[in-house]
Amino acid sequence: MPQDDFELIRRTSNQMKYSKGETIYKQGAKSNSLLFLHKGIVKFCYQSTDGRNIITTIVKGPKLLGGANLFFKEINIFSVVALEDCEICHIDTRALRTVAVKHGEYMLAMFDQTLSTFQPAIFNFISLAHKQVYGRIADVLIYLWENIYSDGEYSFNLTRKEISEFAACSHENVINTLSKLNKEGVIALNGRNIEIVDIEKLREISKIG
Repeated sequence: MPQDDFELIRRTSNQMKYSKGETIYKQGAKSNSLLFLHKGIVKFCYQSTDGRNIITTIVKGPKLLGGANLFFKEINIFSVVALEDCEICHIDTRALRTVAVKHGEYMLAMFDQTLSTFQPAIFNFISLAHKQVYGRIADVLIYLWENIYSDGEYSFNLTRKEISEFAACSHENVINTLSKLNKEGVIALNGRNIEIVDIEKLREISKIG
């Protein structure tokens, strides 16, 4: 990319820090920036017309977020909320469009980044449509282990209520399922800590649904 184009993006960008629980984008609000998550973990949330909250995906930095706003509408489709302290760069969408029009390969890279952000959400909705609660919660645990925390033991930044919003089930379903998985030796519970003891068994549960 030519230096002038890079300088345009740099000048119109704004680096910000967000605390755990803080809303970065609000669903339905107008936005004129794309987000680059330097550090931290965020959740994408959708509130349905009947007031239900659904977590569509969870993303760990470094990651480009909010590509749908760049190419389609300036109204936020989802809310984006910090699950832990985050460092985020707001990139002006008008500057990005100017650069993308001049550099086709840059536009393709943006589309690729957008797809990689929302692909987990698509697979999550497929899981919700075809699996029982047991399989859906198994999918959530596998996703967090493989994509967010990257090992067998982690301290959840999600509450049990947030897990229920990710798996589209009740709070009680989450508690009962985690307890069952614990008794079966698939996971080990220690307060909010969850250790995945048998990932292959968890994957079996996911496949059976």
